[in-house]
Amino acid sequence: MTKSPQIIVLDTGGQYCHLIARKVREFGVYAEVRPSETPASQLAGARGLIISGGPSSVYEPGSPTVDPAIFDLNAATLGICYGQQLMAYLLGGNVKRGDKGEYGLAFLDVTTPQTLLDGVNSHQQVWMSHRDTVLAVPPGFTALGATGACAIAAMADPSRKLYAVQFHPEVAHTHPGRQILHNFLFTICGCVQDWDPSGRIPVVEEQIRQAAAGRKVFFFVSGGVDSTVAYTLCLRALDPGQVHGAYVDTGMMRENETEFVRANFSKLGARHFTVVDARREFLAALEGVTGPEEKRHAIGGQFLAVQDRILQSGHYLDADWILGQGTIYPDTIESGGAAKADKIKTHHNRVEGIQRLIDAGRIIEPLSSFYKDEVREIGRELGIDEELLERHPFPGPGLAIRCLCGNDSAAARQIGEGYLLPVHSVGVQGDSRTYRPALALDGMPSGEHAATELINRISGINRVVAAAASHAPLGSLRSAPAYITEERLAHLRRVDAIVRRLSHQSGFDKTIWQFPVVVIPVGVEGRPDSVVLRPVDSVDGMTARAVIMPAALLKQMTEELLQVEGICAVFYDLTHKPPATIEWE
Repeated sequence: MTKSPQIIVLDTGGQYCHLIARKVREFGVYAEVRPSETPASQLAGARGLIISGGPSSVYEPGSPTVDPAIFDLNAATLGICYGQQLMAYLLGGNVKRGDKGEYGLAFLDVTTPQTLLDGVNSHQQVWMSHRDTVLAVPPGFTALGATGACAIAAMADPSRKLYAVQFHPEVAHTHPGRQILHNFLFTICGCVQDWDPSGRIPVVEEQIRQAAAGRKVFFFVSGGVDSTVAYTLCLRALDPGQVHGAYVDTGMMRENETEFVRANFSKLGARHFTVVDARREFLAALEGVTGPEEKRHAIGGQFLAVQDRILQSGHYLDADWILGQGTIYPDTIESGGAAKADKIKTHHNRVEGIQRLIDAGRIIEPLSSFYKDEVREIGRELGIDEELLERHPFPGPGLAIRCLCGNDSAAARQIGEGYLLPVHSVGVQGDSRTYRPALALDGMPSGEHAATELINRISGINRVVAAAASHAPLGSLRSAPAYITEERLAHLRRVDAIVRRLSHQSGFDKTIWQFPVVVIPVGVEGRPDSVVLRPVDSVDGMTARAVIMPAALLKQMTEELLQVEGICAVFYDLTHKPPATIEWE
């Protein structure tokens, strides 16, 4: 590893900041992330600088900025999203709040092909997440491309090696993203390959040994990809007798999940592994809790309470023990764990008690710098069964965050093309958290991009769903007070099992990245809940594309789901990420 990065990413608080550096390293070019305000004198010697996106507005007091002297360095500079706006603002352009936002899917039309966009065909799919926009380029700059809602989607001043794009070339759903980054790195910056992205496992194992420093490691595992890979890395890096593990059955698990986990950890060769039944404790901790953040905090707090009891009983809190976790990088980003990043939702591995252990040096997280697709690759190198590695991601808090709750009673309200459902969900718009109602359409729309167009046009929503089938008209649906109960969890477990079975039998589950199944407290008397289907395609979970399943499969699925007790309607989530998160909470 070289000590002098060729590319430095200046962090202005974007959800994808670390992802930019990772994508650069995938080209064999070493990159590092630095605070955006790093003085230009400390950046001299880099071949290129990239200013990340972020949740702020450049014209607001106290918003993240950069040392303006960086634009006079010999290094080429690329601004991304907020980075483009900041470059324009500091160099004399005009940045204002747009008439409407642009979140998720957009199409780039190249108007002035230049070096940065060399090889990029016009009308290419890109991924956006912004409300502010550049209305006029700074002196010396030329607009390179536009989208339907953004007249200046890319700009450049080649004489000063200054380039910027409003969209995110680092995410998988921007189709020409790799070409654009390649152009910037090699044609504009003149980078040379000096970084080998392979060989991660020996590096991580050495980090584990250094962090453990002779101490034993105790893991609470979920049976998912992340915790299993992290646990296996510790088994390899340390003596297997030094690594103990426990699986806590919270009662928020899918059907037959505990049996699956027990069988797979036996295959890993774990010497000290136990299953702990804590179903009653978690249900009691969630009694009467409705808000998504409150729910996550309650779950995280109960995890701590159960963990503390287990750790105390086994003397695992003694000085010769530390706690292991399978936290991956998106968990830390969405929990606001990076400088200037907005908190989208609290991950259960980042509640206050866990943070205290981190601050005390009592936590080891081997995967905290990696994304889900990287974790799967590491798992394959470790020889973990493909059956486990190819499991769809499942949230640590389990079905609790897919069982939405509320205290209110309200009716669905018709607006324009659809109905505002009386239930809120979490979104991410402009790199910031939103908590807004969903718009429900009466039937599946014909246009592929209906959700994107509606959310960009209608303020106050962050998600669009379509009614695939219903026992009652949409206008008659209403919400009612609803909480986490054994009965509602049983209904969710049942509908989740139906969806997983039919998805697997049809092969649909092989075409998608994840398929959350959500129960929302919207229905009619006798059938107070409805189901939301949320199949998405992604690479790393940072962005995602809503996927429409075959009509015959959807018909079969809805027919079975509407037979489940208490279920009134089946909705299909049409929304990409952004503007919606993958999970509803």
